[in-house]
Amino acid sequence: MSSSINIIGAGLTGSLLAIYFAKRGFSIHVYEKRGDMRQARVEAGRSINLALSSRGIRALEQAGISEEVLKYAIQMPGRMLHAVNGTLTYVPYGKNESEHINSISRSGLNIALLNLAESFPNIHLHFNHALERVDLEKGISYLKGIGTNQITIEAHADHTFGTDGAGSIIRQAMEVLPDFQQTTEFLEHGYKELTIPALPTGKFQMERNALHIWPRGTYMLIGLPNLDGTFTCTLFFPNHGENSFETLKTPEQIEAFFKEVFPDTLELMPELLHDFQHNPVGMLGTVRCAPWNYAGKFLLLGDAAHAIVPFYGQGMNASFEDCLELMACLDTETDWEKAFTTFGKARKVNTDAIAALAVENFYEMRDGTARPDFLRMRQVESLLENTYPDYHSKYSMVTFHPEIPYATAQTRGNAQNAYLLGLCQKHEDVLEIDIAKVYQALKNA
Repeated sequence: MSSSINIIGAGLTGSLLAIYFAKRGFSIHVYEKRGDMRQARVEAGRSINLALSSRGIRALEQAGISEEVLKYAIQMPGRMLHAVNGTLTYVPYGKNESEHINSISRSGLNIALLNLAESFPNIHLHFNHALERVDLEKGISYLKGIGTNQITIEAHADHTFGTDGAGSIIRQAMEVLPDFQQTTEFLEHGYKELTIPALPTGKFQMERNALHIWPRGTYMLIGLPNLDGTFTCTLFFPNHGENSFETLKTPEQIEAFFKEVFPDTLELMPELLHDFQHNPVGMLGTVRCAPWNYAGKFLLLGDAAHAIVPFYGQGMNASFEDCLELMACLDTETDWEKAFTTFGKARKVNTDAIAALAVENFYEMRDGTARPDFLRMRQVESLLENTYPDYHSKYSMVTFHPEIPYATAQTRGNAQNAYLLGLCQKHEDVLEIDIAKVYQALKNA
């Protein structure tokens, strides 16, 4: 008898997971508290464009849908750094332009996945159903209809997957278990979405194929391209303090601040004042918990299990990789409870690693990318990667080499960075550095 499957949350992870199970012949019911985003206006100001990279693409390939999804993406082979004086510095992400990340709209990707999910007759989508509570022992989810149909239903299943995000109701239900552990850590920064519109001709106002960064020490602005010629920009800014979301309120304060700190953006953002004053401030936090499963009946995936800050562009990629790794465990273990336990223990090591790397990368992006020694280090890394095929930078291991676990990338990458940065602080000219000796030193470390 085939197992019955419920998925709570029709976001990116839930939609992909449903497709995976549908391809294996299961009947899946997906419950989502929001309305069908394909039929309603997506809430403005909370998107943070996504950077789809190799781990996520590999998971989409296994589901047979990567080509369809990549139609909605724009390749970004590098960062474009904007100095206060307007100087632009381009820094490649990989050894050449074949190694690139892909800018994609969260809502656009979610809609594409929902359309693909709906094409399977064994996937049943239920919108406007908010999870109220779960009975862990009986495997029942109690969901209340939103809108005109406010009836509470009991959704029974052999296996229920919590893909209901960082505020997961299922995770909250598991908090009462004696062996359950959880930590939530928030940065002192929040984020606000801003927009750079397209030119009247529909063309981009800035370089299309780059992730734009305005690094300014304790704060940072980034911009990712969209297919319609716009850029979705995100300001990462202190919540409190002299220059913060708390204190920057009036049009005069906002305009004066941007004129001083991000002067080249004023002409690019005609709706700056409106967007800054009306778009919400989002929180930036890291969620860690364990175990992710209960008795083979409930399993947390994606942000519900391991929400991370967005500074490595790996939140979605890690969540998609969850789906891929779970399927591998189910392929080798017929007992679902054992498969869930194996999956959770092995996966948590790597999601803890990418959570730490994401926080580290926040400080690197806002502080390090503007420093000459950091830029020299990237030059040395580029020389190493293009000279020795087996050398990969930390960023490359995380972003372009899904065969390397996050935990390995963290350990090896941090050691490499410490060595190279120390070297580049001693040499102002990278031509003075003996690349062969550097390679041997790193290989023997």
